[in-house]
Amino acid sequence: MTFPSFFAQAPRLKVRDPLAAFLGASEDGILDYGYEDVVRLAGHSCPAVAGAYLMVVNGFSYLYDEELPERGGVEVLMRDERDQGTTGVLASVVTLLTGATAETGFHGIGPAQRFARRDLLRFGADIEGVMALRRRDTGLGVVVDIDTSAVPHAAEMAAVMPRAVAGEADEAGLSTFATLWQDRVRRMLIEHADDPKLIHLYDLEPNGVAMA
Repeated sequence: MTFPSFFAQAPRLKVRDPLAAFLGASEDGILDYGYEDVVRLAGHSCPAVAGAYLMVVNGFSYLYDEELPERGGVEVLMRDERDQGTTGVLASVVTLLTGATAETGFHGIGPAQRFARRDLLRFGADIEGVMALRRRDTGLGVVVDIDTSAVPHAAEMAAVMPRAVAGEADEAGLSTFATLWQDRVRRMLIEHADDPKLIHLYDLEPNGVAMA
């Protein structure tokens, strides 16, 4: 499989997963994720997938600073319901990176249900941003929002996209469409990865209310 070269230039996310360490899945439970991992999960690369990746990367940076983030150590709140818009796609990326899952997730090991991930991901939350992440150990939380209009498509897309979406574009037109589509993703991941105009971070109060 050959990905666009910029995938490898996108920010990476290194986390520590106590469950992976316990079961010997990786040395010291360290897992390293790149944008190509979420593309494999979603099956495509788009602004929504790239945005979900960047929201988690920036949210973890806010919560853990110089510490190694703990996969399975955060609760995740999604503003919208799971079947609304792209929320389901975003949530799948969130689960991959954070370990937080809804009711179908891992129930834990032993009577104490150690390493449980079930019900750490909830939908329909009363928050202003797309999602919120909250550490289970300290209670520190962050609301993360995104404004993809901060990184618009190239002007040329206006003439190409309608025919491509309608299934009327020829091979050259489809190639141009795909190139322009991924160029927007590239700019999000490479040029605006931590741009506050793209990714907005707000403190999350203990009761779940965001403070700008």
